[in-house]
Amino acid sequence: MELKEISITDIGGFRIGNAQDYDAMTGVTAIVFDKENTAGIDISGGGPAARESFLFTPLSYKQSITALLLSGGSAYGLAAATGAMQYLEEHEMGYRLTGMVIPIVPQSCIFDLSTKTKVRPDAKMGYAACKDAERNALPQSGNVGGGCGASVGKLCGLKRAQKSGIGYYAVQVGELKVGAVVIVNALGDIFDFRNGKKVAGAMNDERTAFVDSEEVLYSMQEKMKDKIQEGKNTTIGAVITNAKFSQQEMCKIAAMTRAGLARSINPVGTSADGDTVYAISCGDIKSDYNLVGTLASRVLSMAILDAVNSSAMTEDEYNRFLKIKGED
Repeated sequence: MELKEISITDIGGFRIGNAQDYDAMTGVTAIVFDKENTAGIDISGGGPAARESFLFTPLSYKQSITALLLSGGSAYGLAAATGAMQYLEEHEMGYRLTGMVIPIVPQSCIFDLSTKTKVRPDAKMGYAACKDAERNALPQSGNVGGGCGASVGKLCGLKRAQKSGIGYYAVQVGELKVGAVVIVNALGDIFDFRNGKKVAGAMNDERTAFVDSEEVLYSMQEKMKDKIQEGKNTTIGAVITNAKFSQQEMCKIAAMTRAGLARSINPVGTSADGDTVYAISCGDIKSDYNLVGTLASRVLSMAILDAVNSSAMTEDEYNRFLKIKGED
């Protein structure tokens, strides 16, 4: 059966909103869920900045996500969840307990901190991203929301990296729908998994051609004094389906989705990355979780391509980005 490309919002059950500060190049993307759902998680990177992530492991009691935040700001950016909690409480959205409503808001953050500004995603920005989701508009890819400060190919430093952002992709096969949203802020280079071609990543000093990040990594063994600067990267995202599964099955789907990271990013899952994938079921369609996991890895790879293709900058634009991040 043929795969049909659809908008991620065609899956239904959620809305996507964004808030950002273009002067600081950082922001928040909020996925607000309108119905009960089941979620799993897979963390393959060594340095995730995350909130409420344990709730979606197989060892935890099943919880339904009220909103998922993907943001910049590293650990500081976790403050955005406070604003999301306020918005959701005001709208009576969340887990109900003894007359109270408690929103369940997991969050993952990329590192996009600047040495020149203290502007980071905060409660106001988290609230604004949830508010923006009310428009229920088709989400914009690229330099928007949590993708504002993203870049890739940073093994040789930000000056030799390239801009990235947030991307989306979704497909339908029969009644089954599977989509992905991802913010690509990887240490490694980005490849088109369909043909193996490198599409973004580390560049030479003159920024005229790509260098191979894997070969750069191998050369560190010769020098020994060189070491990857940990904690400045992370690819974070979510795959969403209208199929119905248990929390354990959603965790398996999230783990299978990791293949999408592996065939699109190299190196990937390092101690310098906080790579995290959420998997959320918000429908009742019957399917096999192995099928959905396979589709999920594919749509994630396609969303990664969307993220880098839609956020490309001219050299002048990238130099402005470097100045904002204190790397000029």
